[in-house]
Amino acid sequence: MNNAFARNRPLWIAASLTVGLLVLVFIAGWLFGRGSEKKHEAQREVAAAHKAPVTHPDSALGRTDRRQIDALRRGIPIDQEAAPQPLWRVQNMDVKRERAYPMQPPTIPHAIDGYQVDKNSNRCMLCHARANAEKFQAPPVSVTHYMDRDDQFLATISSRRYFCNQCHVVQTDAPVLVNNTFQTIDAVLAAAEAGTATAEAAQRTP
Repeated sequence: MNNAFARNRPLWIAASLTVGLLVLVFIAGWLFGRGSEKKHEAQREVAAAHKAPVTHPDSALGRTDRRQIDALRRGIPIDQEAAPQPLWRVQNMDVKRERAYPMQPPTIPHAIDGYQVDKNSNRCMLCHARANAEKFQAPPVSVTHYMDRDDQFLATISSRRYFCNQCHVVQTDAPVLVNNTFQTIDAVLAAAEAGTATAEAAQRTP
């Protein structure tokens, strides 16, 4: 045994040195990591202490700081649980709404709870089919809904336009999340015409 140890003594010494070196490297890395982490933590604390809250004047929900997601979180910090919003009521006025832009799919001005729209039945077409619209005093669907992919007119609604709520949606009485200054195209054109008329009148004035 002693002879075998003596023969392999250099190998044992090399293995021992290697293990010792690895242990030293591990300890040095651990100590360096702890020091670096403490340094970064101190920097974060200093930055948090000097950070001032930021207001968002365009928000409909008021003042929040950078740690908050304003509209969707409603001012609740991301590390806290928000109370669920109430179930907003679907507007059921049955009055046709103005379109916001050309070719906009009209919104549905009434509730559609329980409406069946599947491959077997389409509750919307009971009132909005061209054959029934006059009876129910409902606006008939556009002629484009009777066109196939080759622009040929069909006797019944096209399968491309069969599922109405792919494009048409109901509206609720929920408040807007973010204020905006959106104007319909008619309002933009009316303002432009009014500005042009004012400018022409000013030019004609002696």
